[in-house]
Amino acid sequence: MKIAILSNGPGNYSTKRLKEEAVSRGHEVDIIKYKNCYVSIEENDNKVFYNGEPLGHYDAIIPRIANSMTKYGTTIVRQLEMQGVYSTAKSIAIVRARDKLRSMQLLAKYGVDIPKTVVSRNNSDIDDLLEQLGGTPIIIKLARGTHGNGVVLAETKKAAKSVLQAFYVMDADGTNILLQEFIKESAGTDIRVFVVGGRVVASMQRQSLTDDFRSNLHQGGMGIPIKLTDIEKKTAIRSARAMGLGIAGVDIMRSNRGPLVLEVNASPGFGIEKVTGRNVAVKIIEYAELNAKQKPKRDRVGA
Repeated sequence: MKIAILSNGPGNYSTKRLKEEAVSRGHEVDIIKYKNCYVSIEENDNKVFYNGEPLGHYDAIIPRIANSMTKYGTTIVRQLEMQGVYSTAKSIAIVRARDKLRSMQLLAKYGVDIPKTVVSRNNSDIDDLLEQLGGTPIIIKLARGTHGNGVVLAETKKAAKSVLQAFYVMDADGTNILLQEFIKESAGTDIRVFVVGGRVVASMQRQSLTDDFRSNLHQGGMGIPIKLTDIEKKTAIRSARAMGLGIAGVDIMRSNRGPLVLEVNASPGFGIEKVTGRNVAVKIIEYAELNAKQKPKRDRVGA
């Protein structure tokens, strides 16, 4: 099988691991820097060019699209999908996952428990918003933040109003700003669950090493292997399915009322392999092998 990994380059750890496992299973693999691609669109002749040359045929693509390149990266993925190339992550599912508000709406629609979330473009509503969330402290998020960036803990009403004002000033492109309840019992800790093809293939607990409420490894957190409960496994699998993702990193908090989903990541990092010793990359290659030759299924999520 001929596989293209759409990535920022061969130096990326996840890209290297995917290529290693694909080559070890006898596949031909190319690493395509999607930012060096462009598309040509005309009636009955739509093409993707890479470094000035038409991109050859592939049986499957594995998108590893950076958050900052979501719009352009998914344009390339969509064009290849329109040519009949199988993608392990649909372009529309990547776009959904990158918009935190849209994600929360979809997760809630499909019965996934999430922290209570409100959104408003008017900071004069702060009293009503805080009442909805049960008062301070609260979490304030940019809808398109990543790796824990664009996420602030506001411990008082005054702090919440100041943060909202600052975000609105920064927010020239109209990105939504979310306010979420603060889950005190899980502060500084969450669980990353790696789901491939409707199965949990690895899980780890992430713990902040400081007093930071964020636990992301990119923010200096530490990961340790963890055994999930049955309900946590079901929650992670349902979350990936709700987003239309066959491969997903689902972030879960353990709360007094059960597991709450924080986020579903369409291009989860592979640091979980080092923490757990699980071979996540080979599971993704096996998933691509299984699905690449099948006819594409109609996307059941319409948002």
